[in-house]
Amino acid sequence: MQRGFYTIMAAQFFSSLADNALFVAAYQLLRYDGAPSWQGAALVPLFAFFYVVLAPFVGAFADRFPKGRVMFMSNSIKVVGCLMLLFGSHPLIAYSVVGLGAAAYSPAKYGILTELLPPSQLVKANGWIEGLTILSIIMGNVLGGVLVGPKVGDWLLDLDFPLIDFDIATAPEAAIACMIAVYVIAAAFNLRIPHTGVAMQPIPTATHLLPDFWHCNTRLWKDKLGQISLATTTLFWGAAGNLKVIVIAWAAAAMSYSVTEATTLVGVVGIGTAAGAVYASMRASLDRATNVIPLGIGMGVAVAMMIFITKLWIAVPFLIFLGAIGGYLVVPMNALLQHRGHMLMGAGRSIAVQNFNEQAAILALGGFYTLMTSLELSIYASVALFGLLVAGFMYLIGRWHKSNTIHHSAELNRLLAIARSEKH
Repeated sequence: MQRGFYTIMAAQFFSSLADNALFVAAYQLLRYDGAPSWQGAALVPLFAFFYVVLAPFVGAFADRFPKGRVMFMSNSIKVVGCLMLLFGSHPLIAYSVVGLGAAAYSPAKYGILTELLPPSQLVKANGWIEGLTILSIIMGNVLGGVLVGPKVGDWLLDLDFPLIDFDIATAPEAAIACMIAVYVIAAAFNLRIPHTGVAMQPIPTATHLLPDFWHCNTRLWKDKLGQISLATTTLFWGAAGNLKVIVIAWAAAAMSYSVTEATTLVGVVGIGTAAGAVYASMRASLDRATNVIPLGIGMGVAVAMMIFITKLWIAVPFLIFLGAIGGYLVVPMNALLQHRGHMLMGAGRSIAVQNFNEQAAILALGGFYTLMTSLELSIYASVALFGLLVAGFMYLIGRWHKSNTIHHSAELNRLLAIARSEKH
């Protein structure tokens, strides 16, 4: 791998670390304020909101400027969201601003991989990026839980800086202040990301931007490999994006865990996902990516089976297994989707299309879970329905791919031959 790839990895690690620790801090801040439980569930879909709304714009923006600069500006927006949390804005509104920064960050983060690396290294690069991202999710959730806990939270509140009064009164606010420092570290790495030498593409005029995005979205959905990889990653991230809220709520009901304790179980899922992602980067290949579709059905069923678990010694290996299924599923599908998108429309635009669909799924599934919470369904009923919904949709994707294989075998073989030839 080129040296610039490791700089990208470092920037992604710290930015994602702060994102996930900030979620825990915002979740606990809502609890401190006595907010209803549905607002905690709404954090995830609101974070996804700007991914969906701004998808037509952020892809073109990422292709217009050096992607390291775009990532730097995006982290700056996240800092603004943190400051809003500290200065009294409603946590749902402020956290959605952090989502705005993340929405602008993602096309640059993934798009630069196709500019920096040859197709033969995309699966491996995705494996390392996803594995590192999952590691940052693990550490971020655990770090957030520790920072809002009574021991570390009280210690942070007792810190005294001469001549400076931060007016921070609660442990979640202290955790948010710490995350600002982590975002600054990520921004420093962003400034070290090298220029790839790829020509910048002009941003279309306002009258062409939406039609251009819609054309890219339609083109990827019509591609016989693009549509399956896009459907699979869309559903995976829709489920995974909401899983941390589900695990926290389930751990509280099934094992009477606090937020600090429950975040360790979110980290356990992440350990499994990281292991599955790294294993996939070594074993899976671009031309056989669609073979992993059945794992998606198993992932949904496994989520539904969480309702039967009440003991920690069963929960830990089960959650590792659940995460590993997802990690092995997403890496080859993500690489295939990036490959087809890059071939069809360019890196930034294809990632923006991918983000639009995946975050729309997070928004939809998060809205579904938030609705169940607001209707006061039990956590067990909500988890079971959520998991079975994911399994059912993944089954339909498998049927869709089987139909493509029967009716469009020549086109699929041609596209797979292209992917196979570019491995060399």
